[in-house]
Amino acid sequence: MVSTPYMRGRAWEYKAIKMLRSSGWVCSRSAMSHGPVDIFAANGKKVLLIQVKSGAASMRKDERDILVKWAKAFKADAEVWHFRRRGKLEKIQVHSKRQFHRPLPRTDISSRKVQT
Repeated sequence: MVSTPYMRGRAWEYKAIKMLRSSGWVCSRSAMSHGPVDIFAANGKKVLLIQVKSGAASMRKDERDILVKWAKAFKADAEVWHFRRRGKLEKIQVHSKRQFHRPLPRTDISSRKVQT
């Protein structure tokens, strides 16, 4: 059987989904993904957008920026899951919803006077 880059990439995406589902995540794979997100996952507490890479593949800065833009739009965290040699997984967080959405200090606007 001939193994194409698409088939190998898809196999790593299915491995990532299996890992997530075994930890209680609900996941969906973006089939034939040529976009920034390979896997959409949620666990009731957070949403995670994942780009899967393998081998010597790397993520360009423009790809990373688009993934971060998507994460912000979905109020999600974004990670790159890179399967290295012998299936060793390296998770790289590229966006955390928490670090960008701190609550603003509370202001009591009822005490402000309006000048006329």
